[in-house]
Amino acid sequence: MNQREKSLIFVHLAVFLFGFPGVISRLVNLPSFSLTFWRVALASLTLALILKLQAEKIPCPFRLPESWLILATGLLLAFHWTAFFQSIQVSTVATGLLSYSAFPLFTILLEPWLLGTRFRRLNLLLAVICFSGLYLLVPEFNFRNTIFIGVIWGLASGLSFSLLTIINRKLTRRYSSLILAFYQDVLAMFFLLPVFLVKKFSWPGNLQSLGLILFLGIFCTALAHTFFIRGLKDIEAQASSLISLLEPVYGLILAYLILKEKPDLRTLAGGGLILASVLWLSWHSAREAKRPS
Repeated sequence: MNQREKSLIFVHLAVFLFGFPGVISRLVNLPSFSLTFWRVALASLTLALILKLQAEKIPCPFRLPESWLILATGLLLAFHWTAFFQSIQVSTVATGLLSYSAFPLFTILLEPWLLGTRFRRLNLLLAVICFSGLYLLVPEFNFRNTIFIGVIWGLASGLSFSLLTIINRKLTRRYSSLILAFYQDVLAMFFLLPVFLVKKFSWPGNLQSLGLILFLGIFCTALAHTFFIRGLKDIEAQASSLISLLEPVYGLILAYLILKEKPDLRTLAGGGLILASVLWLSWHSAREAKRPS
């Protein structure tokens, strides 16, 4: 097995692990902010151990030129995962995963204003297709409808992740992705700590919940992130982007196998439109990147 094949396995394994959090949020009886707190706390400890084993120096983030941007990413990460878990807890795994999966469309609409990139008219068409899919996810536009509330939380999760992605593109030019992940998990933990202590200090209720939270923080967050970064060293950005599209697919399969959640045809059709628009965007962006400047 050559190095590229090993890297592909790392990325596939990472994306497969990324598919578990939605299911875990339904199995563990904790509020979304508590679940996020335990996730980032365990991920922080695991990433600190990984960085220690790799003998990487961890500079103080408050002494760096981009300290305010790093602080912003910690806050965005805390909100992103809390909104994602909230979306799934009030609706279904399919609703949360598919509405969150629209985040690349937010990115292409925000980048021209935030990074000064060129806006392409094709992106508007893709946005229309994506939001048509989101329209199909919602049975009625009513705040008493749990699916509608779930889609709103999912979109909020996707929007915050889009902003996080845009900022990370700037930060990864100077800092390693593992160190940034460590910073962001630690900062997210501290941002959530006041809410966690004041609102309700929630512990896992039983050994099963404790085991699931350990799996979520260590394997689905810290190790999955490490595997993904490791795989990116030897495969193209296009390949990693396309593999990442399997995250909601894995999540839906796991929800069906573990929770017996079976999405209806309307949800599948809406999800198909969302994923198709994101797939087209990934393919088109990769083709544009290959063209000479």
